[in-house]
Amino acid sequence: MSLVRLKIKGISYSQTQNGAYALILNEVEGDRKLPIVIGAFEAQSIAIALEKEIKPPRPLTHDLFKNFADRFEIFVKQVIIHKLVDGVFYSSIICERDKVEEIIDARTSDAIALALRFDAPIFTYKTILDKAGIFLKFSSKESEENEDDSIVVDEILQEGETVEIESGAASQGYRELSLEELHKELDKAVANEDYEKAAKLRDEISKRK
Repeated sequence: MSLVRLKIKGISYSQTQNGAYALILNEVEGDRKLPIVIGAFEAQSIAIALEKEIKPPRPLTHDLFKNFADRFEIFVKQVIIHKLVDGVFYSSIICERDKVEEIIDARTSDAIALALRFDAPIFTYKTILDKAGIFLKFSSKESEENEDDSIVVDEILQEGETVEIESGAASQGYRELSLEELHKELDKAVANEDYEKAAKLRDEISKRK
């Protein structure tokens, strides 16, 4: 079966469904998206890995695994999302140590959080993308003009699909802050290990550059 390489498009979240996040993967050579529902902790860990400028004061669980692997010279070569059963994705982490390759089963959210830390490519099989891949129904302009993005996220999460959208209330509040204030809030969020807030602040800072 042929493999399709994926890249991370973004993370969406719901204001009404507590703890509901969706990771959006995009095929590198195509327009289809693969939405995967993940937990809050994994969403924060992935967001931290994406935001290179955010340095946690203490290592997160996936950072600890990376440090452990580096110490014992274990290298993650790639991650493969290899199965989809009843809406649940199953993944494998392909590792190598002393030129011996090992395959380790993992939750997809954990596998992707580790792939980011090892700069490892992420793949899925074409059959899975054919079955679960979607085309976005909303343009970026439509998303920006939507008065209540959280409602859109909730509706799509219920349908098993997702788009990359920010929380309207939170992002609106950050827009009122100056760059200096945003940086201070970012430093405070990281110090308090509030990585969800830190990632949102970092997004707003990036938009100003």
